Amino acid sequence: MNITDVRVKKFNGQNRLKAIAAITIDECFVVHELRIIDGKAGLFVAMPSRKMPNGEFKDVAHPINQETRNIIENAVIEAYNQLPDDEE
Repeated sequence: MNITDVRVKKFNGQNRLKAIAAITIDECFVVHELRIIDGKAGLFVAMPSRKMPNGEFKDVAHPINQETRNIIENAVIEAYNQLPDDEE
């Protein structure tokens, strides 16, 4: 699996949500609505999710192993870090 494109929309403000991203995998599959969150241990990438009737959130797309999660998270956070601070 190769992440062939990462697009990040950065948000300025005091919110824990720092940006929304989309990735393209192998130039043929796109995943939108990845969220870059400022957590207790630093930035992390939350997968796209949907609110269920019971109020819980459930991922609608996610990697099935840690290696793939790391590839996605590293690519998204690297793209986020390359944006200028005033990018909106």
